[in-house]
Amino acid sequence: MTGPLTVGAADMAGADRLVRVMDALAEAFADLSAGRTGSPSRTVVPHSRPQRELLAATAVWERRGVGSVKITTLTPDNPERGLPLIHGVVVLTDLETGRVTALLDGAELTAVRTGAVAGLATRLCAPEDAAELAVIGAGVQARAAVRAVSAVRPIRSVRVFSRTPSRTDAFARWVRETADRPVDVVVCGTAKEAVEDAAVICTTTSTAGRTPLVAADWVAPGAHLNIIGGTHEDAVEVEPALLADAFVVVEQRAAAREEAGEVRAALAAGIMGEGHLHEIGELAAGSVPDGRTSVFRCVGMAIEDTAAAAALTETV
Repeated sequence: MTGPLTVGAADMAGADRLVRVMDALAEAFADLSAGRTGSPSRTVVPHSRPQRELLAATAVWERRGVGSVKITTLTPDNPERGLPLIHGVVVLTDLETGRVTALLDGAELTAVRTGAVAGLATRLCAPEDAAELAVIGAGVQARAAVRAVSAVRPIRSVRVFSRTPSRTDAFARWVRETADRPVDVVVCGTAKEAVEDAAVICTTTSTAGRTPLVAADWVAPGAHLNIIGGTHEDAVEVEPALLADAFVVVEQRAAAREEAGEVRAALAAGIMGEGHLHEIGELAAGSVPDGRTSVFRCVGMAIEDTAAAAALTETV
């Protein structure tokens, strides 16, 4: 009997694989919204060092006959050390036999599936001709978001703002060097300069604060936002007031109430009700956004790791 497949970062690269992950996520989210599968809450184990966490997440996806367990660590000051924010491993299992079928790099899988979720939301919500992308943040998730959004929309311009100039410049060079089409890359001096008039906006920071990085009135009517950063259930990247008049998309209503800072703040302030929340699985199953500014607030769920791992192991 052969051992489990080992899947590293190189095995997860490429636009074709990314789109395959998006397609798998669309199926998984549709199953989740329809009650055909579940996604248990993550186990978070804080320890003596502030803001450092050990996380474990597990889920099964009956449609593909697979389950997964992901163990990751989150160390917010690692980037200052020149180390990744996230380390981890994902174990993929076969539900029929119980065999461990694959071991995947947890940090890379997290980046790929988070980017792919943002890409899927963009595919479902953003105007088809959206060509201007704004990114707040310049780390791993920012790169994942650019890859994913560029795979589903004809991005010709990327504007970026980050509080760390050296990382911002490196990010801008990376976009120019890896784009598969001519892209105008602009490093902006403020977040407002980056997001104004952008058709698609991605916030990808590791903030734990409640002070918004993006104000509601900076966002152009009809734009699409992917809020995929933040390291705490009350962390806020975008002013919650934006959600009052927007088409708000979440992975799962219950998960958003517990973990999505902007959603929690908007509900607590009474500026929107739970009826404002649309699950991405409902859109994947055929529901259509109504043309308003759309906001996808991602928290990350175990079923996403399972679906992404299943899609990626099929391509290796």
